[in-house]
Amino acid sequence: MATGAGLAVRLVLVLPGGTPLGVTAPFTVSPDSDPESEPDWDWREAPAVLAAARGALGIAPTLLRLARVTPRDGDRPEEVVYVAEVPDRPELPLYDGDASLIADARLRMAWAKPGGPSRYLMWAQAALAASGIAITGEPEQVRTWNLSALWRLPTGSGVVWLKAVPPFFSHEGAVLDRLQGFAVPRLLARTDDAVLLADVAGDDRYGAGVETARRMVDLLVGIQSSVETSTLPTMPRWTPTSLAPMAERTLALGDDVGAEDRAAVASLISRLPRLEADLAACGLRDTLVHGDFHPGNLRGDDDRLVLLDWGDSGIGHPLLDHAAFMERMPAAAASALTFHWTAAWRAAVPGSDPERALELLAPYGALRQATLYRGFLDRIEASEHVYHAADPAAWLRRTAALVRG
Repeated sequence: MATGAGLAVRLVLVLPGGTPLGVTAPFTVSPDSDPESEPDWDWREAPAVLAAARGALGIAPTLLRLARVTPRDGDRPEEVVYVAEVPDRPELPLYDGDASLIADARLRMAWAKPGGPSRYLMWAQAALAASGIAITGEPEQVRTWNLSALWRLPTGSGVVWLKAVPPFFSHEGAVLDRLQGFAVPRLLARTDDAVLLADVAGDDRYGAGVETARRMVDLLVGIQSSVETSTLPTMPRWTPTSLAPMAERTLALGDDVGAEDRAAVASLISRLPRLEADLAACGLRDTLVHGDFHPGNLRGDDDRLVLLDWGDSGIGHPLLDHAAFMERMPAAAASALTFHWTAAWRAAVPGSDPERALELLAPYGALRQATLYRGFLDRIEASEHVYHAADPAAWLRRTAALVRG
């Protein structure tokens, strides 16, 4: 159970070869375990859990995945259970657990399987060594969930980040390779499902002010207006007509969406071919879309910004990135930033009509978000649906409101 500001956590322990060992007694994860965390910490983040496990159990596990969340009334769960790997059987009491928590799953990510983290770290060590870079300390696990796993690697050349991604984000390495020379992380090595990235100085720019936000917009528009889609790797395409089949599936599975909202979304889906023609008439060609463009995905300082996390990227209308960015900006700044954004595109493509494009894109952008989250649910194992389960319906309802508006 939760204790004070903390939360009860148990670990299902396995050996690197997959041998199950048992379940630990519950221990409390609190903000004190990670001074930078909030009381309602992010389940994807590993440091707070690992620090609490070291303090309470005397072990140093590697988190593999979220196994179970026991709900209760309110926003915070009663208990969270992870599957975690340990190198040897620990000297502490372990208890029998539900065998389903460690059963193999067809959609399990490679880093969430026993031995998976070690394989990524071995690849990273070899790739860095090939460039004359040695890992000089213990790798630090920073994150694990269904969309990525992240480690911080101390090396003789500074901090290096190892990021593993699922198959549906596997184009990220190739995209970063194509964008070297732009304001993106320096790519040190890549394989089919992982990248090694040089550290980026500065801070994640959550809470950016208007002037910094304008620089962010300029950075993105500069990339989008410079990159030809023919030079990009195979990646998702988000034209309205290509989205239609997935939109129909998403709506069909939206059981908790009311009849009025369903009708509004269905009317938009039926108009997608016309929408594609109307967008084309606005004069902005499809290009690289970041897919998760918001201030927290930019890092740097007052002099330099770097755009991170290209796993969600695809090819589509460049202003598809507008909605997610504005959702995280103060309402008072939205109008000025939108004016700046559309002005940047009018300058980049004289004769275009980005204002009209934004008007057309509003409900379509929300519908695309619903299909993206539905796609995540289709391609991840059930125990991690908790991260995204409510999102398709929420975005379908938002789409309906924008259609009616």
